[in-house]
Amino acid sequence: MSVQQCTMFYLKFKNFALCLSRKRKFDKVGVVLFGTRETDNVLTKEVGGYEHVVVLRDIEVVNGDLVDAFQELPRGTFDGDYLDAIVVGMDMLIKKYQATNKGKKRLCLITNALCPVKYPYEGTREDQVNTIAAQMSARGVKMESVIARGRLNGGGNQRIIEENDRLLNLFSEKTSAKAVYVETPALLGALRTRNISPVTIFRGDLELSSKMKIKVWVYKKTIEERFPTLKKYSDKAPPTDRFATHEVKLDYEYKSVEDPSKVVPPEQRIKGYRYGPQVVPISSAERDVVKFKPEKSVKLLGFADASNIMRAMKEMNKVAILRCVWRQHQRNAVVGVLTPNISEKDGTPDSFYYNVLPFAEDVREFQFPSFSKFLASWLPNEQQQEAADNLVKMLDLAPSGKQEALPPDCTPNPILERFYHHLELKSKHSDAAMPPLDETLKTITEPDPDLLSANKNVVDAFCKSFELKEHPRLKKSSKQLLREKPPGLDEEQGYEGATNALSPKPVKIKKIGDSSPVQDFEVMMSGRDSPDWVGKVNKDMKNKIYNLVENSYEGDSHGKTLECLLALRKGCMLEQVGLISLLDALVYVLG
Repeated sequence: MSVQQCTMFYLKFKNFALCLSRKRKFDKVGVVLFGTRETDNVLTKEVGGYEHVVVLRDIEVVNGDLVDAFQELPRGTFDGDYLDAIVVGMDMLIKKYQATNKGKKRLCLITNALCPVKYPYEGTREDQVNTIAAQMSARGVKMESVIARGRLNGGGNQRIIEENDRLLNLFSEKTSAKAVYVETPALLGALRTRNISPVTIFRGDLELSSKMKIKVWVYKKTIEERFPTLKKYSDKAPPTDRFATHEVKLDYEYKSVEDPSKVVPPEQRIKGYRYGPQVVPISSAERDVVKFKPEKSVKLLGFADASNIMRAMKEMNKVAILRCVWRQHQRNAVVGVLTPNISEKDGTPDSFYYNVLPFAEDVREFQFPSFSKFLASWLPNEQQQEAADNLVKMLDLAPSGKQEALPPDCTPNPILERFYHHLELKSKHSDAAMPPLDETLKTITEPDPDLLSANKNVVDAFCKSFELKEHPRLKKSSKQLLREKPPGLDEEQGYEGATNALSPKPVKIKKIGDSSPVQDFEVMMSGRDSPDWVGKVNKDMKNKIYNLVENSYEGDSHGKTLECLLALRKGCMLEQVGLISLLDALVYVLG
């Protein structure tokens, strides 16, 4: 291993201290170093061998001393045998916990796997791996191997690298182990700070029809990692009180507006929901009546076309649309699409991925003008388009033939990492300032300087292709005119001069007519001659709906009445006023 590779891996390993600062108060961690000049472990004293392996710390609860120890790690100068380190780590776990804590014992191997593994006294290396894997399965020990090689640039013996990769992948086949290959920025994300046991959010039947049901278990594939809950702390307790909890309890009092000295008891309080400027009171009994109480179920609604579906669903080019209620009487039901996940490993069953689909109320419509309506001088030319395309290609995080720069599975949240780092410093010094961003986290939050310097010509070409000018502030009428080019207006003709010439003068309407009541209502709503104007317009529309219903002959005005109701509802929603007028009109029509 070259000096450059050794230094690179040494710096990576020191950043493991950031992960330790996120350990919970009940987590216990032991540390074994291999590839060191010294040898210090129990197995060497008991049976011999296991040279250049040092137990830096026995299995204990994580504290600040361990985090500090990782900041002062000795740099390894000897070839490290990771199999020896695995055996020493397993021996520590077995002696500490015996047969207890099955499934909770975990080994995390961090190596670049560039050094050769020694030949065993008996058998082959594969036999040695099989023996270790069998013991791991019997003792309930899991292992994660993080192979952090970075960019080798042709360094390293390729035969040794392939041999080590084969042995590490053999662990994944024989026992509960996983190997992850990462580069420098992804090391922190590859180290799982805690193991989250899979918990089902639904166990029940997938109802394909009333006569056909399939038992399914549903697990969450991803979940947002949130900041830890910060509790309020009080320093008012006596310093000599060893049993003080320093907790702060909150108590709320609700007082009357008319009499601020009078406290309103809970039985006299009722919830209100704001609808525009109004507050609509709704009692708990009314909320219980309107509450949606669906039965726990996962039902098939139908199938939709898909572009790339495997096996049976691929043959029909379909995906399943499901309606899901995960818990009995939960507040809402969700609709989503079910796509198959075909396993590539023997012994691992096939599964489905479920993605929630939005309802109409969840979709945000943004009406952007089409590029085709812009002036030709506003559109990019071929040179500008090519410069922009080259810049986007240069910043591709997953270029063909290379490892993805920021894989989601191995990229930590830099905000969380920095928070825990600051929390670890504050635990030692209460007045500690916010530390500067760690160099490892900078590779996630900032552009790669090597990439920018290597493609400086691409960046310069992009900058030269676009001229930056200060954008003058436009009047409201000019902005509205710029959204769409008026017909007959030449590109050379200025917009400012065309504003007054082409903009039609607004027509003043003071009463909703009979021929086009909806159009009259919309024009009047945009007038706003006075603060009470919107309320007057809503009242006029309500009266117009009354007249249409009263003067209807065999339902000849039902269509126009419905259009007026929809226009009144839209106006109430946009202006956030007029709820009473809408309800009165709706009750009158239905009554």
